[in-house]
Amino acid sequence: MAEISKRGSVYQVRIYWIEDGKRKSKSKSGFKTKREAQIYAAELETLKARNFISQNSKTPFAEYFWAWFETYKESSVSERTKLTYKNAFNVLKSHLAGIPIEEMDRRLYRKFIANFGKNHAKSTVSKFNSLYHACVKDAMYDGDVTKDFIAGTDIVYNRAKTRQIEYLNIEETKKLANYLTATLNHNFTAKYMILLAIATGARLGEIQALTWKDINFNFHTININKSWNETLKDFQQTKNESSKRIIRVNKNTLNYLNELKQNHHDMVFVNQYNTVPTSSAVNKTLRACLKELNIGKPSFHFHSLRHTHVAYLLSENIDLYIISKRLGHSDISTTSRVYSYLIDEYKNRADNQIENIVDKLFSKVEAKQNIL
Repeated sequence: MAEISKRGSVYQVRIYWIEDGKRKSKSKSGFKTKREAQIYAAELETLKARNFISQNSKTPFAEYFWAWFETYKESSVSERTKLTYKNAFNVLKSHLAGIPIEEMDRRLYRKFIANFGKNHAKSTVSKFNSLYHACVKDAMYDGDVTKDFIAGTDIVYNRAKTRQIEYLNIEETKKLANYLTATLNHNFTAKYMILLAIATGARLGEIQALTWKDINFNFHTININKSWNETLKDFQQTKNESSKRIIRVNKNTLNYLNELKQNHHDMVFVNQYNTVPTSSAVNKTLRACLKELNIGKPSFHFHSLRHTHVAYLLSENIDLYIISKRLGHSDISTTSRVYSYLIDEYKNRADNQIENIVDKLFSKVEAKQNIL
C-alpha cells in the first residue's frame, strides 16, 4: 500500500515496488488535504497493479500513453473511440520506439509530428496530437514530467490526403428529405434514421439507441443520454459527457417518427426483423437513396449527414456556439476545428454583412457631410 505522511502543513505520498530485483520508490508531496493525497495514492496503486510506475525512466512515451489511457480513459469511451487511442498508441510505437517520456522535448516531438504528418490527413494528425497532449498535461499534473513539450506545436499534414468535408447542399438535402418521406415504411427503419440525422445532426450510435422515453412529443425534443453498441447489441455510454444533451426537433420529423410506434417496441428504430439497423445497413440504404436521386457523392456516408446539418445551420446564420451545443461538442473550439472548412465558406458572406452593419455607424456622419 502507498504510504501517506504529513510533512509540516502538507501531505506526502510514497509507494514502493520491486524492479530488477531492487526495491525502488516514488514520492510526491505538496497535497493540501489528506483526501487529495489518498486520491493520488490510489492512482499509484492502480499503476503498480498494472506493473507500470511512471517514475521508471525506461518507460517509453508509447507505453506511458497506453497506461494513461487504461487508467484514465478506457472505462468511459466507446469501442470506436478506443480504437482511435489504439491507433495513436501504435503510431507512437512506430515513430518513437523506446524513447522515455522523460526524454521527450519540443524539438523531438516536432520532428515526430512532421514525419508522421507528411503522409496523413489534417484530421488524423490533429486528433492524435490532441490525445497526446491530454496525456502529457496529466503527466505534468502527476509530476511525471516537468514541461509540456507539446504545447504550441504546429500541425504538419498532407494536403493531398486532407479531404474537404462532404455534405449535401440545400437543394440536394431537400430532394433527399422529400424522397425519404415519400417512401417511408415502418417495417424498415433505416430511412427514418436518416431523416432524423438530417433534422438533428445526431451521431449514428445516438440515434440507434433512442427509446420512446427519450422523445418528448409535447416539447418537441429528444434526449441523447446513451449510445448503441451494434457489436454487443446493447446500450453504452455516449462518446463523452458533453454528448449528453437535449435537442429540439421540428414537429414534422417527430410526426414521421411517431409512425414507428406501431412496431410495438421500447426502442424507436427496431425493424421488422426485431433488430436495430447496423451502420452497414443504414449506409447501404443511404447510398441507394442518393443513387435514385442522381446525387453523385460516392464517398458520402451517414456521418456526412451530420456535416450536412451543420452546413445548413451555418447557411441560416445560426450561431456557432448554438451549433456546438446541438452537436454535443465539449467546447466551441472543437466545432471550429472540425468545421473550419465550412466556416470559411460562409466567411465572405459574413464579411459583407459586417461591412454593411458597420456602415450604419457612419450614416449620420455621411448625412452631416451632405448637408455641409
